[in-house]
Amino acid sequence: QVQLVESGGGAVQAGGSLRLSCAASGGTFSRYAMGWFRQAPGKEREFVAAISRNGGSTYYADSVKGRFTISRDNAKNTVYLQMNGLKPEATAVYYCAARVGWPNDRPSEYDAWGQGTQVTVSS
Repeated sequence: QVQLVESGGGAVQAGGSLRLSCAASGGTFSRYAMGWFRQAPGKEREFVAAISRNGGSTYYADSVKGRFTISRDNAKNTVYLQMNGLKPEATAVYYCAARVGWPNDRPSEYDAWGQGTQVTVSS
């Protein structure tokens, strides 16, 4: 089972940028589609972005399209989420997740999760 560790969260002002990283270990990274999800206090975990095993296909929630970019480096066993134009409503704990097969937006279908990294956007 792959283990995932996120990093790169922090506090920024609205309009700012952050780059999240998720390092994988304990498995063959290129076997896994990867996703980013977020969860704000009192809300359900929601899909942000996902990427296929070879990075050739990416998917985004409508709320982040055009501002966030997901990418991966299979040689470094790492997936990234570049977040630009951050808004206060992006404040949440961000999780990366892995699943064997094709990426999707359903948290229940991901097999492994990281511990999360906090992103706080102030207005």
